[in-house]
Amino acid sequence: MQDPVFVQRAFSRIADRYVLTNHVLSMGTDILWRRKVARLVKEFEPKRILDLATGSGDLAAEILKKIPSVTIIGADFCQPMLAHARKRGLENLIVADGLELPFEDGAFDVVTVAFGLRNMADWAAAVREMARVLVPGGRLVILDFSIPPGILRRPYRIYLHKGLPFMAGLLTGQKDAYAYLSESIERFPSGEGMCDLLRENGFRSATADPLSFGIASVYVGER
Repeated sequence: MQDPVFVQRAFSRIADRYVLTNHVLSMGTDILWRRKVARLVKEFEPKRILDLATGSGDLAAEILKKIPSVTIIGADFCQPMLAHARKRGLENLIVADGLELPFEDGAFDVVTVAFGLRNMADWAAAVREMARVLVPGGRLVILDFSIPPGILRRPYRIYLHKGLPFMAGLLTGQKDAYAYLSESIERFPSGEGMCDLLRENGFRSATADPLSFGIASVYVGER
């Protein structure tokens, strides 16, 4: 699990270059991943969405493009990241801890979390809290990195632990923050491991959809 103090400080330090760095490191693929998630969320016809660990608001903004009438609240425990979300025109933003959300039971139809669950101090507790704030039958949609299988696994790991921190260090001056990112991706459950985590913590079903040959994955849990 993660050290919340380190994570908060790390994201505060990289907030100003976070979006640009993500686009460069993924060669723009992260934009396509978020668009896929937004299309998926639209199929659920939600009225109220919580975008947890919203960061700079990239996913929340993409969802609003697809569903302009929806009420979406962006929550993050890093205030400097939320400042960038506000610059994107997002209004319903709140500083909140994913392990102790300030919302009533069943407050949302969908909870989304992109590249954020991995950074929380207790994954199981965070998943249970997300389940709590969903209506019965509501969906949790997680977008995060994963380790690809097969012949891509070794070269991807080399990039993850060598190339990514080096390039990110040049772009942000914060190489250590991205070294942490690489390590967190290695430890984070993926595929059936993530589906098991959801099923064991408040969700009756869970599916995994690998993206870009397994570099990232979308998980959907139904409460």
